[in-house]
Amino acid sequence: MKSSPDAAPAADAVEAMPPTLASMWRLCRLGFRFERGLMALSLATSQLASLPSALTALWLALLGAGVVQQQPRLALIAAVGMALSAAANWFLATISTRVQRRFRDKVTIALEAHVAGLQASIVSVAHQERPEYLDRLSMLRNQVFVLDHMYMSLFTTLAWLLRLAFTMALLAWVNPLLLLLAVFAVPSAVAAFWRPDVENKAYERGAQDQRLSQHLFDLATTAAPGKEVRVLGVGERLARDRRAAWERWYRPMARARWGTAMWNALAWGIFGCAYVGAVAFVVWGMPATTAQILLVLAAGASLAAYIRAAVGEIGFLRGFWADGSRRLAWLEDYAQRQAASGELPSPSVLHEGIRFDRVSFAYPGASRLALDEVSFTLPAKAVVAIVGENGAGKTTLVKLLAKLYEPTSGAIYIDQTPLSRMLATDWRERITGALQDFFRFEFYARQTIGLGEVARMEDEPAVLAAAARAGADEVVTRLPSGLDTQLGRTWPGGAEPSFGQWQKLSLARGFMRETPLVQVLDEPTAALDAETEHALFERYAAAARAEGDANGRITIFVSHRFSTVRMADLIIVLDGARLAEAGSHEELMARRGPYSELYGIQAAAYRSDLASAPA
Repeated sequence: MKSSPDAAPAADAVEAMPPTLASMWRLCRLGFRFERGLMALSLATSQLASLPSALTALWLALLGAGVVQQQPRLALIAAVGMALSAAANWFLATISTRVQRRFRDKVTIALEAHVAGLQASIVSVAHQERPEYLDRLSMLRNQVFVLDHMYMSLFTTLAWLLRLAFTMALLAWVNPLLLLLAVFAVPSAVAAFWRPDVENKAYERGAQDQRLSQHLFDLATTAAPGKEVRVLGVGERLARDRRAAWERWYRPMARARWGTAMWNALAWGIFGCAYVGAVAFVVWGMPATTAQILLVLAAGASLAAYIRAAVGEIGFLRGFWADGSRRLAWLEDYAQRQAASGELPSPSVLHEGIRFDRVSFAYPGASRLALDEVSFTLPAKAVVAIVGENGAGKTTLVKLLAKLYEPTSGAIYIDQTPLSRMLATDWRERITGALQDFFRFEFYARQTIGLGEVARMEDEPAVLAAAARAGADEVVTRLPSGLDTQLGRTWPGGAEPSFGQWQKLSLARGFMRETPLVQVLDEPTAALDAETEHALFERYAAAARAEGDANGRITIFVSHRFSTVRMADLIIVLDGARLAEAGSHEELMARRGPYSELYGIQAAAYRSDLASAPA
């Protein structure tokens, strides 16, 4: 039966983020795991620092009573108590602030490293190519640097609740009916809990526009696109489009904020009326002493401030910080699910080769298959070329072979073992090469190359040997300080290689591993002309045949140029996501099929270019 993108709906489903409270609890456990002592000390000092200010209402009531009732001793005790509370408040607040800052600094570094480690542990790259996941990750990257504030917000909330409990105890001492003030505070608490959900949903709906706004801002202000932006004269257009994208994100946010603000104001209006009623009750409805009346006035005012602060902090906690903790918990769960795939080690030697058995694949969210029931075998020790026009599925094959994705249907076998059952990290230690969309690692040249085998990054002979095998030794020689040259113009003293030189350094990185089972060169010479590419492929193929006998290494060349890979033992021809044909150059030319036709067209175009070139 023919496969379709609908064949694996589970793979396309977007997982819901974990619940808020569970996510926040997990973030608390992370903080305790990373900085146990500092977290406990930070919590303790923040709670102690809250107590002196909670006594202020009591000291004010006693001071007022002492003055009104002409009791100098009571007034003196109240004044001394107020002074001691103020001094304790300043001292404990200073200690608490310093401890919290130390805790925040250290836990921030730990959380950043944790998020980076989670991303690195994910065997697939689907989360970096799906818009829904990109939005989540983009927002998490913005929030991870301030997730430490969640701990402070939590500690502050507990401190406000502690003050609130102490103040309610003072009011209950005057008259238990005053505890009803807490009931009239419920609408404000409900509004505070409801407000973040409304605003976060508006934020989530506009996340893509917010990301587009940031992207357009980066295009208009960063160096990489600067030349084209100026030559094309699109700077003003980028600024205009950026403003429009920002408005599309901000308008729903503003409407949501205005709506929640109105309900919030109404809730506080209810509490304000209840507070006025409580004061009237104490003054006219009960036989209260001067101290009690003053206590209700002071404690009631403090109660309103404490409730407002506690409710606001809880709302903030449930909003931004809870939102970030949910994204972090989702990333942890996603990374765990991805890392759990595979349980077998990879082989150290290939005996038979690699077999694709009716493999189909559709990128997440795509409407068509990138590969459609592709079957072929790559024999051990072979030099293989995968050719086809752009969009035929060549790079997709490479991604599946590297376990960056799992097939939508079908299976890949390494000898007789399904690749899906092998540990991705173990299998990738057996793979090396250069990818078409290589990254420019702006490190020292020795590190940029040495990343291909981290254990030998500082082994200069090994790095130089890899550079020589890739034809990048000339690039290294021309660098101002050789392997000790900082790459990238944006760094002090940095050198900026050309695109072709960057590509050769990427190739050198792919040659750092000496005994891989699979070596993939995915359009590694796209910046070179066809004749130079053919010469390099000839050299790489000869080296692969000489070195690959011991462990059955398979060398794979991926190219859109049919005329440059005729030296391969096996040529796989892809056309429109399907396998068109496979065989040696001679066999495919004799069949007069798609390969023969396209080879002739490209060869004729190349001869025409040579004929028209100036002598």
